[in-house]
Amino acid sequence: MTLRIHFTADDLARTRLAEGPRPLLELDVALRVLREPVHPVRFDAWRRESFARLAPRARLAFEVVPVKGWSMEFLLPVEPGSAQELWERVRATPATQVREQVDEWAGRVQRIPPWTGRLAEDPLFVRELVDVFEDTYEQLVAPYWPRIEQLADADRAMRMRQLTEGGVERLLQGLNPRRVRWSPPVLELTMASGHEGDLYLEGRGLLLIPTLFGSAFPVFDDTGPQPWISFPIGHDRTPWFPLTATATAGALTETPRSLAALLGRTRATVLCAIAEHPGLTTSQLASRAGISPASASEHATVLRSAGLVSTARDRNAVLHTPTSAGIGLLNASTADTTGPEPAILRV
Repeated sequence: MTLRIHFTADDLARTRLAEGPRPLLELDVALRVLREPVHPVRFDAWRRESFARLAPRARLAFEVVPVKGWSMEFLLPVEPGSAQELWERVRATPATQVREQVDEWAGRVQRIPPWTGRLAEDPLFVRELVDVFEDTYEQLVAPYWPRIEQLADADRAMRMRQLTEGGVERLLQGLNPRRVRWSPPVLELTMASGHEGDLYLEGRGLLLIPTLFGSAFPVFDDTGPQPWISFPIGHDRTPWFPLTATATAGALTETPRSLAALLGRTRATVLCAIAEHPGLTTSQLASRAGISPASASEHATVLRSAGLVSTARDRNAVLHTPTSAGIGLLNASTADTTGPEPAILRV
């Protein structure tokens, strides 16, 4: 299936990158990927860990989120915010909206579980179903969220570089070369299911949302004020390795008073430069740190191995971005210094 999205000059001006992945979009796609044997190197460790943790009642989530096709929109809104905030918004969905979206979903799918009829009549059952989805999120996505954010930060630095150097058209060209093709003024999407034909944005622009689990096909929606599509974090530019649960930045409990004493003066300088200027290329990093490109690459590799920075490739350039653990280490070390207190870096 091919969806053709038509742009005007106003649409290009209003097209923008989302600030990061959307938690409940990740859950929606993760529920599908969990049941598909795709990308075994990337996701099989995650599948094994997730299946071992899932409670039996998670089957309710699988029954309303098919491997391909529509899910219930009110349960998995694609909105910014923390997962906790989003679940509270879902629980506050008006009963009339729940009934409308359940009816709309039932008209789109081939198999309707018999218990879904209760959603239109029983608010307590709606809350129980939301609890099931929240518990499932805690098992499938939450343990991996720090790593997802690290990869997304590195990817965003790469996309912003594309935007700076080549404008929105360069950004669109690099979204997902396997499934998304920019042929001005049309963006052609190869879809797994659900959408095909032509869409005219009519001045609304397009929101581009990064996703880790949705790496096979783009996801698209046109029901809100601004249409959006998903694109895979990194795709073939980011070296992939098995997705496993990651400690948060707060896991660094013993930080020294002097970052240089821990890392060495040059390596500490490299980390600070990356934190202050996310998305530096290796040559730019070398210039800011006052060292050779070879030395900058070596120090960045060590910091990446320690989980303090992430890297992404954009053509022949390597872009360096701090991870939440690197920011946490810098925050703790700057708080312990003597003399005038420097500005604390924040994620």
